Amino acid sequence: MFQTFDVASRPEQGPPRLGLLREEMARAGLDAVLVPRSDAYQGEYVAPSDERLAWLTGFTGSAGFCAVTPSLAGVFIDGRYRVQVGAQVAEVFTPVHWPEVKLADWLIEHLAEGTVVGFDPWLHSVEEIEGLTAKLSNKGITLRPGENLIDRIWTDRPAPPMGCFTAYPLEHAGESHEGKRARLADAMRKAGQTAAILTLPDSIAWLLNIRGRDTERNPVPQAFAILFDDATCELYCREGKVADLHDHLGPAVTVHDEADFLGRLPDLTGPVRIDPKSLPEKVRTVLAGAGVALARDADPCLLPKARKNATEIAGTRTAHLRDAAAMVNFLAWLDAEAPKGALTEIDVVRSLEGFRRATNALLDISFETISGAGPHGAIVHYRVSEESNRPVNAGELLLVDSGGQYLDGTTDITRTVTVGAPPADAVACYTRVLQGMVAISRARFPKGVAGQHLDALARFPLWTAGLDYDHGTGHGVGVYLSVHEGPQRISRISDVALEPGMILSNEPGYYREGAFGIRIENLIVVTPALALPGGDAHRQMLGFETLTWVPFDRRLIDPSLLSQAERDWIDGYHAEVLVRIGPRVEGTAREWLISATAPL
Repeated sequence: MFQTFDVASRPEQGPPRLGLLREEMARAGLDAVLVPRSDAYQGEYVAPSDERLAWLTGFTGSAGFCAVTPSLAGVFIDGRYRVQVGAQVAEVFTPVHWPEVKLADWLIEHLAEGTVVGFDPWLHSVEEIEGLTAKLSNKGITLRPGENLIDRIWTDRPAPPMGCFTAYPLEHAGESHEGKRARLADAMRKAGQTAAILTLPDSIAWLLNIRGRDTERNPVPQAFAILFDDATCELYCREGKVADLHDHLGPAVTVHDEADFLGRLPDLTGPVRIDPKSLPEKVRTVLAGAGVALARDADPCLLPKARKNATEIAGTRTAHLRDAAAMVNFLAWLDAEAPKGALTEIDVVRSLEGFRRATNALLDISFETISGAGPHGAIVHYRVSEESNRPVNAGELLLVDSGGQYLDGTTDITRTVTVGAPPADAVACYTRVLQGMVAISRARFPKGVAGQHLDALARFPLWTAGLDYDHGTGHGVGVYLSVHEGPQRISRISDVALEPGMILSNEPGYYREGAFGIRIENLIVVTPALALPGGDAHRQMLGFETLTWVPFDRRLIDPSLLSQAERDWIDGYHAEVLVRIGPRVEGTAREWLISATAPL
């Protein structure tokens, strides 16, 4: 299996490790130290060798950081992890609600004038450090870059990943890396930029049509790159990782040892493009120290990568049909087995992965499958382990959030089902969550609208009942790349305009701690919307095409809460599921599908 069920962290390990860190802080003359969940490449996903936050605190979420003083250790977590963090960290750590509480404000509250805060300049972006410096300097608090103190005390730290990079076939990429480099270099020349520094693993993967095995579940390469305005590129990685790629990369892409990257920077002639949101502060200081002129601009790969081409979208559609058939086989099996009372959360995960493996196309799961029964469903990013494994009981909900990595696409789907009679309030809550998902699916909006403008559509049915959820409504998704991809999002904080070709998740939810969790998720892609009679002829409108074709649990839908338009959409969706997936499943699974897609 791809997924394992080992215990990822133990709270009792945190206090002694925190004690060792404080001893190192005292030796280094530091009054506080920052421990982020990041690496030198500044992507969302990190290798085991860079899981410093988890090693210190026990918290294994995909976002967060810790700030340690001699008397306090704040673990900053967002709304997705407020239940999870309580179970994973010892009492010596204090959960801090972030971003409601800003790091700078917390440090100012707990540190005196004249104190010094240490940080590893490889693990923080330029934007992070500049923002902190501006606020802390006004209060007489100094930020000091230096050696990573965790690395001094983490004696059994895993070795860095050494898997080789592979070429991503043109038949799936839809555009050669020569064409991509030329296109981006042309834009750089027009902007007066001589080179661009790239650190984000998925940007480098997309630009050079390569994939890697450096982080679990996401096929990205750890490397640095410099793209020049003549479309040549220098790739810096650990030795041996591109042994079989020289023919694929060609003479215009030269490969260098990662250890030589910093030494190359002073030789660059500016203006050099840097993205303050993702460039490590360490790289900026080297460039600035050498007097290299800098041009602050977004990573040039972000938007082109987000705007999927026709080949990528076609491949993604195919991947989702394959994945949907596996999901239907799984849900039919689950509906038959769960009422018998013998299943556990781990059984569910193993079975689902087995159905995906049976496609003979699965290369990996796209993230650790979330199988949350009863109250575990309220832990937004719950990961089942041998210790936490829970029976799937009658009278409870089961939330299953999962996905697959296929060569032609990345999938991500959540379905919440009831085992026997649903618990109190679950039907009304589920229906309101589904209404929000339908609202996003049906949305039409003018060109220029961002995710923050649409987010409320998904929440409105919940808001009318005094309910809400503490995560974004949707994230970007790559094509055989990261299951979380920027810059596009459906979120209150996303100001990136949605454009045709962008793939996003559509996943509103509701979580009642100690009782149940509900999330319903489809993937969607932004498309031009057909003109409507009477509409503004000059106004370009956009909408969404649904990519995911798996039934919702009709037992959890209260039709009396739905408008006629919502009922029509759900019935139409289910009819389309039967047309698209019916021919791909057989026997009892097909019989289950026919029943599951019956009109409301």
